[in-house]
Amino acid sequence: MKCPYCGFDDTQVKDSRPTEDNTAIRRRRVCGGCGGRFTTFERVQLRELSVIKRTGRRVPFDRDKLMRSVQVSLRKRPVEDEKVERMVSGIVRQLESAGDAEVQAEHIGTLVMEGLKGLDEIAYIRFASVYKNFREAKDFSDMLTELSEGQEKERGEEGA
Repeated sequence: MKCPYCGFDDTQVKDSRPTEDNTAIRRRRVCGGCGGRFTTFERVQLRELSVIKRTGRRVPFDRDKLMRSVQVSLRKRPVEDEKVERMVSGIVRQLESAGDAEVQAEHIGTLVMEGLKGLDEIAYIRFASVYKNFREAKDFSDMLTELSEGQEKERGEEGA
């Protein structure tokens, strides 16, 4: 593994342990060149995925990009990192086990929206505003109304 600080090729693993949800191995490494310490994660990848963008362009699926977009919507929200990691890992597993090597970007967005809705409503609305390309305040109002109606419906079913 190449050192992210100095580029030296010889780094040593000092500690390895599974993540809390057992979906990855966390490795603490030390660079033999500069002495820098860093962490890497090793995950199972079932298949290479390509994302078909709205423009029709195909790009390789990037788990880190998915994680960053989720984290942007969760910025300054009281959600545990472990729950976010579990949600993203679940989305990736769904995509990889679906059987298709190519996935529509819209499908990924829908899965993220579903995950965020159960995790944090503010993050859900933030993500939706970008994903659904909100243009005016009415778009937010409509989303809030839809969210409220969904909650009322759930409460009604729980009471029945």
